Amino acid sequence: MLQVLRKRGVRITLGATAAVVVSALGFFAWQGFYPVQATTGWQVSVLHTSVAKAASLLPQADGSLLVSRELDDGRGSILKITAQGDRVVVVDGLSKPDGMVAVEGGWVFSQEGGKAPVSLQRDGKITPLFEGESVQGLWNDGDYLYAIEDRRDNGRLMRYDWHSGQLDVLRSGLTETEGLTRCHDGRLLYTQKGEGKVRALSDDGNDPVVVQGLRNPTFLMCDQRGLWISEDSTHRARLLLIDAQGQRQTMLSFLKAPQAIVADGKGGYLLAEGGRNRVLHLMPPAEQKVAKVSPKQLTDD
Repeated sequence: MLQVLRKRGVRITLGATAAVVVSALGFFAWQGFYPVQATTGWQVSVLHTSVAKAASLLPQADGSLLVSRELDDGRGSILKITAQGDRVVVVDGLSKPDGMVAVEGGWVFSQEGGKAPVSLQRDGKITPLFEGESVQGLWNDGDYLYAIEDRRDNGRLMRYDWHSGQLDVLRSGLTETEGLTRCHDGRLLYTQKGEGKVRALSDDGNDPVVVQGLRNPTFLMCDQRGLWISEDSTHRARLLLIDAQGQRQTMLSFLKAPQAIVADGKGGYLLAEGGRNRVLHLMPPAEQKVAKVSPKQLTDD
């Protein structure tokens, strides 16, 4: 009798364990396949699929789109998708190409996969500008090119002078600093992914927190609607917008590792969703009016 009870107990335990495993697998599958949700009134659609590890986006004047494919060990590349949907690899052999930013007559790209140069592509020629390690975010204002490294405890925020070629290190000892953007009032903002914060570069070196309480913030963009922030999380990630009144709104939810967001030039936005290897198109309500916003109005949450 005792032996029968023991066998029955083992069966019950195994059954319960199996149920827990199945439930866990079902939960993760649900997170992975649940469709992306847009905030009320906005529309989201899939623009391009099969773009492995889509990271940075750079729309071109001819209607084409440059997309960096953030694959490691020399397997990464920058892809050009034409207005007709044709695809051409314009730069290959890269290690986690991540940041891209337009410059006069071309564009600059970075590589997050270890030590690699930040490089300029112009007229079909690639020119290394300066060396970095795990460089992700880039920002160009015409006089200076800013770059930030995604490292642990030894990341740097750097400034490259286009006129003299001089490279200055503005900050060092940074951890998981990924995104970089400048807003309308001139402040340069950067993300601290692990701490869930966005900081503003300051002359006194204090770098105040602009936004906090985020989940793995990565890419940033400022425009008339406010500050856009994508969260680089594997499951249930969000695209956030902090508006002129400092209110935080979830614009997209149930994303998987979203990366760069850029304006599409037609009132909408493009978002690289690296976790699902695609590019999304986000459109506002047709009647929505866009108000000017100053980042000074952004408040901590």
